[in-house]
Amino acid sequence: MTLCSSSSSSQKTWIVHGILVGMAIAAAIGARAYLGRSRKFRSRVVGIIPARYASSRFEGKPLVQILGKPMIQRTWERSKLASTLDHVVVATDDERIADCCRGFGADVIMTSESCRNGTERCNEALEKLEKEYDVVVNIQGDEPLIEPEIIDGVVKALQVSPDAVFSTAVTSLKPEDGLDPNRVKCVVDNRGYAIYFSRGLIPFNKSGGVNPEFPYMLHLGIQVEEDLEQLKVLENGYKMKVIKVDHEAHGVDTPEDVEKIESLMRERNLS
Repeated sequence: MTLCSSSSSSQKTWIVHGILVGMAIAAAIGARAYLGRSRKFRSRVVGIIPARYASSRFEGKPLVQILGKPMIQRTWERSKLASTLDHVVVATDDERIADCCRGFGADVIMTSESCRNGTERCNEALEKLEKEYDVVVNIQGDEPLIEPEIIDGVVKALQVSPDAVFSTAVTSLKPEDGLDPNRVKCVVDNRGYAIYFSRGLIPFNKSGGVNPEFPYMLHLGIQVEEDLEQLKVLENGYKMKVIKVDHEAHGVDTPEDVEKIESLMRERNLS
């Protein structure tokens, strides 16, 4: 995650990432200073779902059908159930995605094709929103089974942690996923703040293998870049609050994942 300033000097914004919540970037300066000026700390919250059509591994992924509905629609519908979100919008540079989203009732913000990642797309969308928000949740569009309670959890974690500029969620990592670079691992300190994120196995042990008895943690969010954005928050000395949840991640990273998601939804009688 990268810490960046909002283009509006009057707006202090924290971008939260949960499962979803893919990447969350803080776009604010001075949490304690903000506390002194506002009675309701970080109370205005918007969820932004960045979506792009082009993808080296799965072109058109947001529009892929998941049991009869586009995946972006399923993510939007689940996000709308989060009680902490005042508004949910889709940010995209593709008219096909925009038309689809408007068709099922979502608000859409058109963004530039030059956005290099979801974080930049969220920041541009934030600047174009008519209302000002204190917290922005960057929701990953490829999590059609995202749990609203996790979104609420990461938002509330940030709201009660004035020394943090970012919050995110982790869950238990399955031993078989320990060496999978698509699964981002996380290490936290005794106070629940992130120490490091990596595609590799952390903490590492001398054997180089996975210790099935160790409680490794999985970051809830699929990264598409080797340079993990959330590391930039840590590199600049800012704190990132981490909450642990009981959740089995079911992101869609490749076309093969669609069938897995659909099978799981049938098992759970989810339509």
